[in-house]
Amino acid sequence: MSKMRKILAVVLALAMTMVLLAGCGGSTGPTGGEAGLEVDADSLQFPLAETAQISGLINYPAGTESEPNNRTIFKRLEEQTNVHVTWKAIQSDQWGDKIALEMSNIKTLPEFVFSAGFSDPDLLKYAKQGVIINVEDYIDKYMPNLCKVFEQAPEYRTMCTDENGHIWALPWIEQLGYEKTAIQTIGNMPFINVGWLNFLGLEMPKTVDEFEQVLIAFRDNADKLKAEFNIEGDIIPLACIVGSGNEDCRVLTNGFGEGYGDPDDGRHIVVTDEGKVICSASAEGYRKGVEWLHKLYTEGLFDPEAFTQEWSTYVAKGKSGRYGVCFSWDVANIVGLTMNEIIDGTAPWAPLPMLEADVRNLTPCNGSYTSGFDRGRCVVTANAKNPALVCAWLDQMYAPLQSPQNNWGTYGEDDGFDIFVMGTNANGEPMLQHANLGDHSPVEVREAECVGGPLAILDSYYGVYVTCPDDAQYRLDWIKDIYTPDMHTKYVFPNVFMSTDDTKTISNLNADIYKCINTFRANGIMNGVTDADWEKLQSDLAAYNVDQYLSIFQKYFDAYMAG
Repeated sequence: MSKMRKILAVVLALAMTMVLLAGCGGSTGPTGGEAGLEVDADSLQFPLAETAQISGLINYPAGTESEPNNRTIFKRLEEQTNVHVTWKAIQSDQWGDKIALEMSNIKTLPEFVFSAGFSDPDLLKYAKQGVIINVEDYIDKYMPNLCKVFEQAPEYRTMCTDENGHIWALPWIEQLGYEKTAIQTIGNMPFINVGWLNFLGLEMPKTVDEFEQVLIAFRDNADKLKAEFNIEGDIIPLACIVGSGNEDCRVLTNGFGEGYGDPDDGRHIVVTDEGKVICSASAEGYRKGVEWLHKLYTEGLFDPEAFTQEWSTYVAKGKSGRYGVCFSWDVANIVGLTMNEIIDGTAPWAPLPMLEADVRNLTPCNGSYTSGFDRGRCVVTANAKNPALVCAWLDQMYAPLQSPQNNWGTYGEDDGFDIFVMGTNANGEPMLQHANLGDHSPVEVREAECVGGPLAILDSYYGVYVTCPDDAQYRLDWIKDIYTPDMHTKYVFPNVFMSTDDTKTISNLNADIYKCINTFRANGIMNGVTDADWEKLQSDLAAYNVDQYLSIFQKYFDAYMAG
């Protein structure tokens, strides 16, 4: 047998669970549905002796294969398991409109929804209506691959479990880095034009005062910069979109006061090192940070369109070469760089390190330590004739060599480009290796091959079962080398599963709190902050019941920490 045939043979063996008896242990048997509760795990050894039929609901990207069973990944899974899935497939851009209608008629529902992406309220609503079944006992008895994931990272089982101890969905987990090295710890990464720095003979700034002087140099040498770099249009020392997530400049102010910053611009909460959930806009550092941004604004260093511009305008100006500093998940999107330019270091842009003001600190984004997580990715419906078989088949998605394929694409197809080639790791064991795609778009190749659905890729898998994607690795390197050393805070608020009532209360309270804080900040950057302005913000937050708001978060944080 050739070396490659041996590798493929091992891949098939690893991709399926031959004996499902072990599970997580400690369970007395499933209680999630009425059918198939006493199925003997021995009868669910794959491949099955006789072909079994199950049914699923899935979505697919527009312009790609609409019949799931024509995709290589599902063809191989059918060969490995002897389970044939009859799919109902909906185009992704129609999913939002059609899935609620599908879920409203239990009589016509397939046995599972593979790529549901349900929110917490959706899960609890469908659970209460009896449309979906709880699966925690099926996981324990028939899903050893998922059990192993939960054993390696037990926080994910906690995150999947509601306050009554039930698991209503199978998760999607994609770790890229872990805890303080996770790729999601900083979203609005600041980037500085090192081409301009070098041309003007400037050093990389380390403090807010040095940073301000760099911006002033960009402003005062605008004509020289335009001539040297063939720039049309005005030079913009600092460009951002205020209040727009990854394009906002709030990360610059993280060093003021206590150093909490504002890592959660959707909810404006942060956890102190004492484990107390507070409102970031009530911290003294928040005020000082807004006052400093106002100073930059009055000095003509701030893009005057930052409060009103759309993404398309932001990108157009960036690609015109007009920015000294900008903010994004990936600077290549803003200034027109290629991935290769970033990887080989020829790009004239670099991440801006954290700036010291009163302190030097980066508070990671809330939920980032366990991010890359979708609690409601896949559900088993009450129509499942044999939930044990359905869960056992879905467990194959959690095999370490299967999950990367479902997430990104596969190898060894007869036509087109592949995301992976099958190689070996340092121990000579099978490992999926990202292929050189050349001029092919990674997104297009992934969409053509991957199937999504429930899966788990842990950070420990890289270099063992799969290589890290190139378009993630350079960002992970930046975080590890530049930002992780300045992450001094102890906690981030975790991804928690709130009850329906608490979710509704938080949503209602946040509508006013969010608007109040964002209005104050925008006005403060443009017009400054007086004592009266600050006192009014705090009194408005109190009137909007910020204490009740924080108490709900505190309850879930405490429960999460208690395990």
